[in-house]
Amino acid sequence: MSNLIIRGGNRLNGEVRVQGAKNSALPILAACVAIGGINVIDNCPRLTDVSATVKILSYLGCKVSRDGNTVTVDSSCVNRYDIPRELMHEMRSSIVFLGPLLSRMGRAELYTPGGCEIGLRPVDLHISAMRQMGSDIAEEYGRIACTSEGKLRPANISLSFPSVGTTENIMIAASTAEGTTVITNAAREPEISDLADFLNKCGADIKGAGESTVVINGVKKLHGTYHKIIPDRIVTATYMIGAAVTGGNVTLTDAGPSHLTAVSDIFEKAGCKIRSDMNSINISAPEKLRSAGTVRTMPYPGFPTDIQAPVSVMAAVSLGTTFIIESIFENRFKHIGELNRMGANIKVDGRMAVIEGVEGLRGTKVFSHDLRGGTAMVLAGLAAQGETVVADTEYIDRGCQDIEKDLKTLGADICKENSMHHERQCDF
Repeated sequence: MSNLIIRGGNRLNGEVRVQGAKNSALPILAACVAIGGINVIDNCPRLTDVSATVKILSYLGCKVSRDGNTVTVDSSCVNRYDIPRELMHEMRSSIVFLGPLLSRMGRAELYTPGGCEIGLRPVDLHISAMRQMGSDIAEEYGRIACTSEGKLRPANISLSFPSVGTTENIMIAASTAEGTTVITNAAREPEISDLADFLNKCGADIKGAGESTVVINGVKKLHGTYHKIIPDRIVTATYMIGAAVTGGNVTLTDAGPSHLTAVSDIFEKAGCKIRSDMNSINISAPEKLRSAGTVRTMPYPGFPTDIQAPVSVMAAVSLGTTFIIESIFENRFKHIGELNRMGANIKVDGRMAVIEGVEGLRGTKVFSHDLRGGTAMVLAGLAAQGETVVADTEYIDRGCQDIEKDLKTLGADICKENSMHHERQCDF
């Protein structure tokens, strides 16, 4: 277990490169199971969730190696179709192995996934989609056993909710199904387009990814390829909020500005100036932020639920009242109590948080209950006076690569401490 120690009050200034997208890396690595060749995945972030995915790949028989930010997966020797409960429970997105295993092995045995406790993420949509594609599925005590006779069959699948994971599972499974599969009300996130780009490089025939209707024409076989992961838009927005709450001026390179339209609008309402080109974003913050009004999380291209917790820190130190409505997950306000302990004035009513801006926050010891709530605590520590201790950073390490090093590059006083031995890796 580790803690992050932050001495707040420093403005973030300078330039830092954005890591590859976690939410692209995980499904693309899982999709390698379906391909049966050698895939070289570049710009793959060093995260505990990626490590958990690699464990599953290795268990299934893949040969996996890493050189810096490049991960090479040889899936020619896949020889298992089951994933143990303990591996499934290491991350919430492990259900994305369902489609690849059915495509490659015709069978899959796995368990309901674990990870951050941010609310229900039911597997019903995944199971329904695979059943429509001809798989027989039995469920008992969290165990999911799936079999298909021969190749999966094509289907017209209409999703009741634009689920990212379900869209990914269908695209992977349908890539080698016999015929044409159509997904309506598909997820539109940039990570969906990134997965489709990867699969198409492997020989798949996917059209419409990133739109609400996706058409997959099944092919006989896929082959290995090279692919570079897109930038992580959530980490980009998190560092932009760090600049905003400290009154700083930060340039983010390899940032993918086109994926951040809804987020950029919030910053501009708060009084920040945003300048961008094809690959970088510069944000310059005012002395005092203004309220962004009402922020409602929505599926892409709406405001991302993964930025809801970090943006609440920005609202906490802004002039006026901000309303945040969480429409995706029902249990994503766990960070609010920790922010209030730092001096914020936030009231929660169901799925809405009413945030009255305060003059400033004060440092104290806080806890990260999930990945995005943990990064919110780090941002609050940057904005606060005094020392903030963010305890148990294991959740943060699941999605942010070397966050303390990036923030230190931008001028933050931050370090990591081993909470068992109280060994600080810092200068103060």
